[in-house]
Parts: sequence; C-alpha cells; structure tokens
Amino acid sequence: MNEKLGIIAIIVESNEESVVESINKLLHESRHIIVGRLGIPYPKRNLSLISIAVDGEQDQINALSGKLGMLDHVTVKTTLAGVL
Repeated sequence: MNEKLGIIAIIVESNEESVVESINKLLHESRHIIVGRLGIPYPKRNLSLISIAVDGEQDQINALSGKLGMLDHVTVKTTLAGVL
C-alpha cells in the first residue's frame, strides 16, 4: 500500500452555482479519503478558499486533485506526507 496523508488546497475564483456543485460532487465521490474540510469565503476578493485533509492511496488523492484542477475557475495544490 502507498497510503499518504495530505492537504489539498483549493482556490475557487467563482461563486457560480455550477462550479460549487461540481466541487461538492467530486468531494462527495471521494468522501472515503477525506478526513476533514474547511471552507472560507473571502468576499473582499470574491473567491473562496477550501482546505481538504486527506488520508488514502496516493493514486486516489492525485485523482481527486486532478479532477478538481480541471474545473474552470479552480486552482489546486496538493501536499503529501508518508504515513508514519
């Protein structure tokens, strides 16, 4: 097994309902690797910041990050650490 613990940082530069629904759908589909989620709306810049704590196979985490990153108006960065 290649399990990792990590954080997926998401910047959402749109409040369009379709973007939010797409993000929530992907997160729901990957709920088995999600440990926690923190969402921060930032009206000053008209965007939202989301931090997702994940624990799972590296391929699963990378797949989720990749799918999120392909959405319009969404920027994603992922940091992983090996499970100790």
